[in-house]
Amino acid sequence: MAQPISFRKALREWQLYFFLLPSALLVGTFAYFPAVSAVYHSFFDWQGGDTKRFIGLDNFQRAWGDSVLWQSFVTISILVVANILKLIPSIFAAVLIHRLISDRSQYWYRVLVVIPMIVPSLVTLFIWKFFFDANLGVLNKVLDATGLKSVLVWIDGLFGWDLFLEDIPIAWLSEPRLIIPALIIWGFPWIGSVGVLIYLAGLQSIGKEVYEAADLDGVSPFQKFLYIELPLIMNQVRLTLVLLIIGTLQGFGLQLLLLGESGGPGGRGMVPGLWMFNRAFVAGEFGYACAIGLILFAFILVLTLINNRYVKVDK
Repeated sequence: MAQPISFRKALREWQLYFFLLPSALLVGTFAYFPAVSAVYHSFFDWQGGDTKRFIGLDNFQRAWGDSVLWQSFVTISILVVANILKLIPSIFAAVLIHRLISDRSQYWYRVLVVIPMIVPSLVTLFIWKFFFDANLGVLNKVLDATGLKSVLVWIDGLFGWDLFLEDIPIAWLSEPRLIIPALIIWGFPWIGSVGVLIYLAGLQSIGKEVYEAADLDGVSPFQKFLYIELPLIMNQVRLTLVLLIIGTLQGFGLQLLLLGESGGPGGRGMVPGLWMFNRAFVAGEFGYACAIGLILFAFILVLTLINNRYVKVDK
């Protein structure tokens, strides 16, 4: 563990701080300055140029009555819950790789997990947009080939949803009621490369003697996961939860590419980040967009604090 140094010693070694200066300048210029600028401009009627008019809290009062913004928070809350559930396949995948007896097999499976990280995210989004295409998309072809579409039609008729018809392709991105399910399906089978690697790092820190003791006690594989592996990787789970919540709330690239700047038909795919982008670069209301960004920051901060408080890690 790093030991604190005295103020006198810090002054004596002042030349060393010049090595930190370039990084500090870059972080301040490209991270903190834009954030401070957003806070400042959120109190102005600003259209992105040199002209701006101070309006105080008017942007925040407008946001309070913005039905599109609050509906976007409902949508993003659904996606956050869905993405939390999507952590489960990554945890199971990491456990399965960790339990492989052959070190060589473990290595190649880790390589297969890392390969998707090499593919640019924009390419991945374009592939998924093609998957959801009503006429040529792979998803509809798979549903037709496996007979799952008939099951969906039967369930649709049972509940009277009028979403699926036998002879008509499913319009995943054109039917407002199917937009959120399509966003949830995105990323299937939901095995995130980064998440798997983080969990594997935690699993590999578990000593072999723990597994040997469990084998002597006749512990089943599922009990090993439930009582040994999962509790010992809760630090990693909490980390991925924080990253997931922040990434989901801030992200809007998926919705922008799949649904456009309006969030699709009826705005059903609108999320706060996309609404902020829409107000800034479509409507030219940069001041109001900054106010939305601050509201989003507060929302992320509250959820992060809740995660840190209630996702317990036993020491």
